Amino acid sequence: VQLQAYGGGLVQAGGSLRLSCAASGRSFSSYVMGWFRQAPGKEREFVSGIDWTGGMSDYADFVKVRFTISRDNVKNTIYLQINSLQPEDTAVYYCSTLPGFGYRKGNYWGKGTLVTVSS
Repeated sequence: VQLQAYGGGLVQAGGSLRLSCAASGRSFSSYVMGWFRQAPGKEREFVSGIDWTGGMSDYADFVKVRFTISRDNVKNTIYLQINSLQPEDTAVYYCSTLPGFGYRKGNYWGKGTLVTVSS
């Protein structure tokens, strides 16, 4: 599976973005998917995961209620809605397949999309 994240950009603090990750290849609906991010000078960290059907989701503790993950298996795409963006959300956001639901380490990575939040 090949993955490409997009939808990042420069936003002011308090704003919102919806990131998308398009997948090519077969059997997208059989993959558990996740979002990760890597801030400047920091390690990549897990943000959120979603199961095959979109019925279950998993979030890192720092996410709280500001992030929402979803997927559309017809469009072979997952999404990450981010509200109330803060400067500390500035990072490159990546999507990845996950070995299973509840896992927080990715295995197949796509190109990331940069989110920059200005204060």
